[in-house]
Amino acid sequence: MGTWCPTILDVEASGFGRGSYPIEIGLARADGTHSALLIRPLDEWIHWDPKAELLHGITRDQLMQEGHSPLEVARWLNDELREVGVAYSDSWGYDSSWVGRLFNDVDLLPGFRLESLRRLLDECQLARWNATKARVEVEAGIHRHRAGEDVRLLQQTYLRSLCH
Repeated sequence: MGTWCPTILDVEASGFGRGSYPIEIGLARADGTHSALLIRPLDEWIHWDPKAELLHGITRDQLMQEGHSPLEVARWLNDELREVGVAYSDSWGYDSSWVGRLFNDVDLLPGFRLESLRRLLDECQLARWNATKARVEVEAGIHRHRAGEDVRLLQQTYLRSLCH
């Protein structure tokens, strides 16, 4: 019997705090596959923090050219997560607010819950988490602060930190 693997969700945003909005959502599925979608900002989504752009490297022009509509991304999330029912985030406070804003602003209800990844970790995993995450990042050649890469990193860290 295989090891259970959580579905992980990560959000990159236009900045932090009031007025910020989601610009990329990544999803790592229980089967280990992962994907991410850029989000084209709605007209009323105007907040842009250059410091956040330095972190994730996504430009507003890139979102306008390559992004999917917020409604399309919300529907994609519901399609992906409806059966699973729950996805986990390592930054629940931020990610839940950005997912909430996405769904609220397109007048759609999420068909899933977002929970904190920390809820899944036992004491042994917590003790190993940071060192394991650093090893996985290097070994897998993961470039942080892009949603698709971050979900892959978190899921692999979860699996490698399991205490047997």
